[in-house]
Amino acid sequence: MIKLIVLDVDGTLTDGKIIYDENGNELKNFNVKDGLAIATWTKKLNKKVAIITGRKSILVEKRAKELGIQYLYQGVHEKLQVLKDICKKEDILLSEVAAIGDDLNDIKMLNGVGISFAPKDAVEYIENIVNINCTKNGGDGAVREMIEKLIELEGLREKYLRLWY
Repeated sequence: MIKLIVLDVDGTLTDGKIIYDENGNELKNFNVKDGLAIATWTKKLNKKVAIITGRKSILVEKRAKELGIQYLYQGVHEKLQVLKDICKKEDILLSEVAAIGDDLNDIKMLNGVGISFAPKDAVEYIENIVNINCTKNGGDGAVREMIEKLIELEGLREKYLRLWY
């Protein structure tokens, strides 16, 4: 059973583009469909979510709070070590973790978890090591696809759908 999902941000929760306005403010696009699935996983199915990302952004902090994400780690270079720390705190095995990532800095983390995912537009190295390659791009529903695949694998489809009837 998957007790925790781990999300990368740029290229996974977003399309990977970093946009700056004329004042130097960073802009990111988050997919509302990903957001609904994340919020349902955390708030209605009472499962854990962590964001572990290599960059730092106040926008990611805001989005994590909106969605009820329990763990947010930014500016991380050793994602697997941070994940191990979370697992120890939560008394969760790495085999009970699912993760999604799109680039080289995600390799160790993706290799360390029970089930790994990549968005459709992940780099080739990642596509070759994950358990499941999504049909959706990062920032365009890949995280939603991951969560719904986990819901199917866990036999939670009826419970998930009943939440909305």
